[in-house]
Amino acid sequence: MPKTRLRYLGLFLLLPLAACSAPQSSSFNFLEASIADIQSAILQGDSTCHEIVAGYIKRIEAYDESRNINAITQINPKALEKADAIDLAVSKNETMPELFCSPLLIKDNFDTHDMVTTGGSIALIDSFPPDDAFMVRKLREAGAIVLAKTNMAEWAFSPRETVSSSYGRTANAYDVDFVPAGSSGGTASGVAASFGVAGMGSDTGNSIRGPSSHLALFGIRSTIGLTSRDGVIPLVFDRDIAGPMTRTVEDGARLFNVIAGYDPADSLTLPNKREENYLDFLNAGGLEGKRLGVFRSLVEHDDADPEIKAIFLQAVHDLAEAGAIIVDPLEINDFQLLSDQIPFCGRFRYDVGQYFKSLENPPFLDVNKVLETGEIAPETRAAFDFYAQNPLDVVPDEWEEPCPTWPNHPERNQLLANAIEAMDAAQLDALIFPTWSNPPAHINRANEEYKGDNNQRLAPDAGLPAVTVPMGFWQNRLPAGLQIVGRPYSEGLLIELAYAYEQRTQHRRPPEGFGEVSR
Repeated sequence: MPKTRLRYLGLFLLLPLAACSAPQSSSFNFLEASIADIQSAILQGDSTCHEIVAGYIKRIEAYDESRNINAITQINPKALEKADAIDLAVSKNETMPELFCSPLLIKDNFDTHDMVTTGGSIALIDSFPPDDAFMVRKLREAGAIVLAKTNMAEWAFSPRETVSSSYGRTANAYDVDFVPAGSSGGTASGVAASFGVAGMGSDTGNSIRGPSSHLALFGIRSTIGLTSRDGVIPLVFDRDIAGPMTRTVEDGARLFNVIAGYDPADSLTLPNKREENYLDFLNAGGLEGKRLGVFRSLVEHDDADPEIKAIFLQAVHDLAEAGAIIVDPLEINDFQLLSDQIPFCGRFRYDVGQYFKSLENPPFLDVNKVLETGEIAPETRAAFDFYAQNPLDVVPDEWEEPCPTWPNHPERNQLLANAIEAMDAAQLDALIFPTWSNPPAHINRANEEYKGDNNQRLAPDAGLPAVTVPMGFWQNRLPAGLQIVGRPYSEGLLIELAYAYEQRTQHRRPPEGFGEVSR
């Protein structure tokens, strides 16, 4: 089913409802608007939720295709209906939930009961899950609106670029000649261009933090065990994480406060691990006295871009100016040796098979069927061939060459222990390094120019939490991100550090060419 048919079907269904609504407000500024901005405008009577949602839809229709971004795959045909229900509740002075009227962009590997979930694969173009992913359900319960689904790298394979067989290629909203990284590139470019107030992505080795870095966003990869992946199409079950991608740290904390927590449907989550309220960590003075270690192993690449390194060193200076105590360098014992020993377990076929069993009408039960049909993008073929080799019905722990499921993985446990030991010895609160040591690749040279991705090893290997926050612009035009990694379940502290740095430096700026749309 072509992308344009899905998109305009949604709008066609909404037009009669929109035609009956009040005239659109001309005062609300959508560009870079926050959740608080939206809610304040509604509660003060300056706008309605219907007007807000309709305004974001107009932005998508005005800019996504015309600017060759291709971030949005489907607009939710029920989005305005949800907005009208919120407006009715506001008119009755009902107590509103914490994310009311937050129009969100959701990566296309999150199950949504009312929209197709393709995982970037044309083979799933007609797959309607029976229910929402855990995180989607929690967001809707908190009053958020699923505005649209976003394009992704097919089956989430690629950190390099965002190309799907279901919807094509996504470009970087700051310059369409460059990639947004992968696999959550659609969410990243869509949020950066203010097609929604915030978004959700997933990260197996890079895919929240990398695209967030390339699009000047805040992104958070949580501790394995803190957040549920139920209803998110898996890539590697014991490395996958899902979470917010936002223009501000505050909005990231708002979303994270809703989605963090135990879920019995996810066997790796643990109870009683979340903070009571992550918004309590929005402390502009939060860097004062914090000890931060410069993790030189992920700074001193031979091929690191000199300007990105200089931007990072300025970030270190700014952190110190804000009161942080910098420990430089910080070394983790046997980091390189352990990183080389830890294999990237190719359990995709098994894990997706488990996901298919959760669907009422799966298109097939073995993802290798796509090899028979040829329903796969050329950019994905090599990765798919690698991932498809292993058994479908044998738990990875019991393979002939076992692939132990975290947390029962000796080398990953050793890396975690060594990282904590190094942080304890230096009395550190967190580690810092560039999210990517190189700028985004040209869109037609994603593989040849793939270098500088610092996301793949420490955090996913050891199960540690990490955030990325804008630290500046390469050649004053393409974003670069600062990564902060903490101890297990230190997400509150990481939010505090990122927020304090963001508030002091204010590096975030929108991409050019996405101004207000006449209403």
